Amino acid sequence: MKEAGITSRLQKGGALISDMRRLVAVWSDDTALEDVSAFVLRTLGKPSLARARDTFTRAFRPRFLEGNPPQAWKLARALEDEGVDPETAKAFYFWITARAEKVLYQYVTEDLMAARASAHRRIKVEDAMRWLREHLRSSGKEWSPIVTRKVARGMLAALRDFGVLQGTMVKTIAPRHCPLEAFALIAFCLHEIGASGRALLDHQDWHLFLFTTSDVERVLLECHQKGWLGFQAAGTICRIDIPSIPFKEYVHVVSSR
Repeated sequence: MKEAGITSRLQKGGALISDMRRLVAVWSDDTALEDVSAFVLRTLGKPSLARARDTFTRAFRPRFLEGNPPQAWKLARALEDEGVDPETAKAFYFWITARAEKVLYQYVTEDLMAARASAHRRIKVEDAMRWLREHLRSSGKEWSPIVTRKVARGMLAALRDFGVLQGTMVKTIAPRHCPLEAFALIAFCLHEIGASGRALLDHQDWHLFLFTTSDVERVLLECHQKGWLGFQAAGTICRIDIPSIPFKEYVHVVSSR
């Protein structure tokens, strides 16, 4: 997937699940015509205009307005309007956030995915800092030790809040954290942006939830049994049928069963 370069936004951004959900619930295409910082300040009750501006520029805008998919707030809004359960919303917001934050996406799909077999392995800030330095070096970038540590801490804290990691002082990989409903909604979105059949089954985004191919096949089968999509696989041949309905309608179908 094509993403913007690695940024240090997560040193101040983090998951911000509650803030993002509140903004998604009230955002509209006309909001950009207002004083956005004042709008965020009123909506979230931040202590200052500067804090409100930071929340918008470091989190909401790159994730929900300019991310991949673009205007992702409209997808998330469908979940908010339907009143999906918090765990489904959390997994879906994580997917949107990770696709917008390259450093988060790569860390989970590369480092944590490789460590998934050792579920009790301690995830240390120093290890995350080492991973960051290696990736910055390969990108021709360099951060100060202070910024590197802040980003590493922000990254691990965000992953804890999203349910990928667990623990406070000592973090480990959490058990499965992608509800069936969230999986189906993400599969629908991936199909909409061009992934189908084997490409959907093998999509790297599933690594965000630390799923192997066999995990994805099992969950697709569960979704098939629920009637949310069609799934057939024989050897290397794979067929996944996604309903040809608007996303908002699909959210209703998935959340009402």
